[in-house]
Amino acid sequence: MAVTRNAAKKMTPVVRDTNQMVTFVWEGNDKRGVKMKGEQQSKNVNFLRAELRRQGITPTVVKPKSKPLFGSAGKPVTPKEIAFFSRQMATMMKSGVPIVQSLEIIGSGHKNARMKKMVEEIRTEIEGGSSLYEAISKHPVQFDELYRNLVRAGEGAGVLETVLDTIASYKENLETLKGKIKKAMFYPAMTIAVAILVSAILLIFVVPQFEDIFKDFGADLPAFTKMIVGASRFMVSWWWVMLFITAGSIFAFIFFKKRSPAFQHFLDKLILKVPVIGQIMHNSAIARFSRTLAVTFKAGVPLVEALETVAGATGNSVYEKAVLRVRDDVAVGYPVNMSLKQTNLFPHMVIQMTAIGEEAGALDAMLFKVAEYYEQEVNNAVDALASLIEPMIMVFIGVLVGGMVIGMYLPIFKLAAVV
Repeated sequence: MAVTRNAAKKMTPVVRDTNQMVTFVWEGNDKRGVKMKGEQQSKNVNFLRAELRRQGITPTVVKPKSKPLFGSAGKPVTPKEIAFFSRQMATMMKSGVPIVQSLEIIGSGHKNARMKKMVEEIRTEIEGGSSLYEAISKHPVQFDELYRNLVRAGEGAGVLETVLDTIASYKENLETLKGKIKKAMFYPAMTIAVAILVSAILLIFVVPQFEDIFKDFGADLPAFTKMIVGASRFMVSWWWVMLFITAGSIFAFIFFKKRSPAFQHFLDKLILKVPVIGQIMHNSAIARFSRTLAVTFKAGVPLVEALETVAGATGNSVYEKAVLRVRDDVAVGYPVNMSLKQTNLFPHMVIQMTAIGEEAGALDAMLFKVAEYYEQEVNNAVDALASLIEPMIMVFIGVLVGGMVIGMYLPIFKLAAVV
């Protein structure tokens, strides 16, 4: 009897992917009767039960791990996690653990669902015949161009574990440097923001109460008190406008900072001219440039290609454009030290150390020394800035909030003097 095409389609069984791993939670007893529990990946429940029995555990409960209602996707993958991933990979590969098994161990140990999923995807790609460079290239947000180029160079030279170790050290140093700079910026910004918020609360809720008391005095108020009362009336009437302008300004700032290269360049140029903080940003950019170029050059990346990659790692668009000019000069045959000198951004010490490194054939070693020096300079400057800025902040808060309190009590003092 003839079977129609549609009927044949209906009769064709649906083949499911049996290789997909699922995370299960289990409970059971070992040979001593001790209760144990844990979670493990497996193809299905029966596979996991068999594996547990093989390990001497009698399973009592095996069920798929439930997904949380909120945050099931996990937190975004952070640069610190990428640095830790690199360190783990380098350590295990140096110990002789195969790359696929290393990825399996790392993936199973992560609590961040996104990081875990990404590592599993990389492992799957490598099991399918891809190189590590090809696998991580499918995750360009987490693994930037610099990281990918270094891995490609390491694989090509057969020293992947050494390159991964270098990347891990580089990432760790970079994150430490970023943390120092953020610390220098965050503390004063938050303190000033809190002081302004407290002042706004005083103007909107506290000063009007004093104003009602002053009306009963029937006397002329001091000029300073009148100024504070006027500011309070304005805030009470137009607080929503001030809130809208503040929120709009923050939104516009963030929007243009992300979307406008010209605005970003203006901000980067401006911050380099700010006293104290500007010098920290200069030293930070030089430290990043030196360490990144040293790492890429040591890994075997050609100098011109390394400079192009390094440009985006300086953290400042002014230095980025300068490094791209250096790349163009080096591409036509100029030495690196001469090209750096033409930018008028790099200190004499950096230029001289680069010249010595080029002459001795040890450019990467000299650049590492430059990076260490300027990273230490950043550390010292941040510590000094914290010591310098703390009393200044206290003075600012005292003048802002204390001045407002004094202004409110001046009429009371004046009345007490009359009495």
